[in-house]
Amino acid sequence: MKSIRSILDFMESKFKEGGKLSKISPLFEAIDSFLYSPGQVTSGSVHVRDAMDLKRVMVIVVVALLPCFYMALWNTGFQANSAISVTGVHIGGWRETVLSFFGYTADPNSLVDNLLMGGVWFIPVYLVTNIVGGFWETLFAIIRKHEINEGFLVTGSLFPLICPPTIPLWQVALGISFGVVIGKEIFGGTGKNFMNPALAGRAFLFFAYPAQISGDKVWTAVDGYSSATPLARIAETGITGLSQSTSWMAAFLGKIPGSMGETSTVACLAGALILLLTGVASWRIMVSCAVGAALISTLFTLVGSLTNQMFALPFHWHFVLGGFAFGLVFMTTDPVTGSMTEEGQWIYGALIGFMCILIRVINPAFPEGMMLAILFGNICAPFIDHIVLKRHTKRRLLRHAQG
Repeated sequence: MKSIRSILDFMESKFKEGGKLSKISPLFEAIDSFLYSPGQVTSGSVHVRDAMDLKRVMVIVVVALLPCFYMALWNTGFQANSAISVTGVHIGGWRETVLSFFGYTADPNSLVDNLLMGGVWFIPVYLVTNIVGGFWETLFAIIRKHEINEGFLVTGSLFPLICPPTIPLWQVALGISFGVVIGKEIFGGTGKNFMNPALAGRAFLFFAYPAQISGDKVWTAVDGYSSATPLARIAETGITGLSQSTSWMAAFLGKIPGSMGETSTVACLAGALILLLTGVASWRIMVSCAVGAALISTLFTLVGSLTNQMFALPFHWHFVLGGFAFGLVFMTTDPVTGSMTEEGQWIYGALIGFMCILIRVINPAFPEGMMLAILFGNICAPFIDHIVLKRHTKRRLLRHAQG
């Protein structure tokens, strides 16, 4: 590591103002700060000193996502291998060649086979996301003459986890481009965007290319194989049909079709534990989101419906299906796009939980509501904080006037 430090120090002058490579200095700064802690420190007394800087926050979030990365590999492979064991159809192409090289046998009971199968689908999506997204981050940093922000570490990890395994790679590039450029950079970059870039890119793909991002044929990496997500199945067969095809525990563990990294509630809870223990995420948002969702789903269950099967789905099923747990832990708690005030966080989280269940139940044609609910919450977060601060200001002025 000392030799790398020496090389970086030797090259630094070429990237400073006036140097031959000064135009791409943000790229050098990004590599330097990624490998080592910044050498600059504050010297005045006006700064708040804390060991938790932006890079550490982003690294902690990525570490918290590791259980979801594991499930993205394992469950993607498990779903595909289970389908292959039934249909006998293989995936073909370069992926089949790679799998054969490692002695793959398409056994859904084999941990190695599941991880290998999941890897040939998830890793390309992850690489394209980070290469294309990193390109846009670097380009905007060079144009603005700013440092490349570590915020993309999280966006580049979240986006592939919320994609189906069969999504075309060119759509991955297009989606992350929309999320980074339109969802963040045009507003000034990390810290100035008002909506989650990963969700913005996912929403763009959902409405621009619905055939490749939704339906029954996109969740299992086997050509022509249909496997509806549990939420989509409820709208057709009701809670009875869901219970017969999928157990609650299977859904809790993540052994169900869905986006690659968001099916496992237990993996999301492991990530939540890391985020809460390190103080990175707000427990108020998590709790209020869960409570809001539980209250409105219970209300729908009590009201009931003869024509809409989603009314009968209890809250404990909502919590383990779709992207609810993943969105609650990793998306709602985004410190940039979420509410900042403590009171506002209670309102913000409850609003998202309420909207998620409302969208799922009232519109059976769109069974997954967490994505739109969080984007709606992102839009409302500044207004919520404004109202909270305004109320506090009035209370203080009144208290001051009374003596």
